[in-house]
Amino acid sequence: MLMQGVLFKLPGCYPLVSMRDGFHYKFWVYILSSRSGTPYVGVTGFFDRRIYQHKYDTIEGFTQKYQCHRLVHYESYQDVQVAIAREKQVKRWRREKKIALIEKFNPRWQELAENWGREMRFRGQSLERIP
Repeated sequence: MLMQGVLFKLPGCYPLVSMRDGFHYKFWVYILSSRSGTPYVGVTGFFDRRIYQHKYDTIEGFTQKYQCHRLVHYESYQDVQVAIAREKQVKRWRREKKIALIEKFNPRWQELAENWGREMRFRGQSLERIP
């Protein structure tokens, strides 16, 4: 049985495969923005929880101080080392290059986590409460 959050190497395989509760890990590099456009770059293995922490200021630091609460860009990786290297790379970039990355995939700077945790409704679906 696999343990939660254990890294292990499969024989003859590279790189390390990360597992959590029997499922493959994903690691996320993300950019949050304030209303004024101040970017923050981070990396995590628990994407939804980490974004929630930033949005509701449950952790002190840059995002709380500068009110960086809008998720405007993210990338996922299978390898934690690759994700950390990418985070460091993007953090070293000048502001203009970070903005170009955001606008390449999200030109209107839409809040990508706006509807997380809400009930989804689809076109043509009744507005009556679903049991």
